[in-house]
Amino acid sequence: MFGKLFRKTPLAWRQMSRQKTRLLVAIAGIAFADFLMFFQLGVRDALFDSQVTPYTTLKGDLFLVNKLSDNLQSIKSFSRNKLYKIAGVNGVKSLATLYVSQASWRNPENRASRQIFVYGIDPNQPAFDLPELDGQLNKLKLLNRALFDRAGLVPQLGDVPSLLKKQNPLSVQANDYKIQIVGLFKLGSSFSADGNLIVSDSTFLRLFPQRRSNEIDLGIVDVEPNASIEQIQADLRAKLPDDLLVLNLAEFTARESAYWSTGSSIGPTFNLGVAIGFLVGAVIVYQILYTDVSDHLPEYATLKAMGYSDRYLIGVIAQEAFTLALLGFLPGFLLSSGFYIFFQSVTFLPTTMKLARAVTVLVLTFVMCLGAGAIAMQKLRAADPADIF
Repeated sequence: MFGKLFRKTPLAWRQMSRQKTRLLVAIAGIAFADFLMFFQLGVRDALFDSQVTPYTTLKGDLFLVNKLSDNLQSIKSFSRNKLYKIAGVNGVKSLATLYVSQASWRNPENRASRQIFVYGIDPNQPAFDLPELDGQLNKLKLLNRALFDRAGLVPQLGDVPSLLKKQNPLSVQANDYKIQIVGLFKLGSSFSADGNLIVSDSTFLRLFPQRRSNEIDLGIVDVEPNASIEQIQADLRAKLPDDLLVLNLAEFTARESAYWSTGSSIGPTFNLGVAIGFLVGAVIVYQILYTDVSDHLPEYATLKAMGYSDRYLIGVIAQEAFTLALLGFLPGFLLSSGFYIFFQSVTFLPTTMKLARAVTVLVLTFVMCLGAGAIAMQKLRAADPADIF
């Protein structure tokens, strides 16, 4: 197919390259449209990835969560007694609990307030599988001690890692309550909060006095090494009340992603941005190709008079569209890759170029250019030798 499309005589390329300014404008327009699509998709994916990052560090095989909880930001509590009901189920190795909430963090450098996630764990049975956490659990057994996420937004939260080198423990305030930062770990900020704290369950209840100790936010189940996770999951669902969900890690993270993609305005907003970028590029390519066809109508009519078919001429326009798509995608890809690096350094959100995203934008670019070319081809059908000569 492509062999027939690209003729031995590069007619399409010669037409495009004859007016270099027009060609550069077309390439810049397509690159800009691709950048818009890359920007929207990249920020959207960074949102989803940042929201599910805490899930990927949880230390367990199955997770019990209130059925009303559809995302981490608004997670709903449930009774700890429901978790204890499954302690004797065959194949269950151990159980752990996790408290989750957001606190008002006071920047120790400028006293500004920001939102931060606080995770309350049992130091004797931690809910997170973080290498940096293992050697610091004993520190959390003392009241009002906390570990600070060094991958949080430093300008907003303060340069706690540097301050901690000068003063350890470091006195800070969260929810207008004085706590001591005694160590660091790495998790990363999200769209919901600028950083994270890990404290003991006892300290958590002091930070949030309205919470009850028997109301937990997440139950974590670790199964025996040789046990079937699917079978235990089915057994737990049969034993627990309907207001609790028993999810594996993939289902748990998918539930969070689904909320942000379809249950909130965030996903549709970014998808609309992608559509706008697509339309901008399509309009630019259409204008370029339509103008090119209009300028060369006499030449096309001459080719028709010489015996060339409409199919051949349509192939020339399709080749122009295909070439423009490739030439415009490359600078758009490079510009977006550099922007991702800059965006990640500023926001600490996981914004990286992904192969699947690059392929998606490339396909959209081809569709955009070929679609615009198909509309411009309607002008080509007007190239009647009898009318022109």
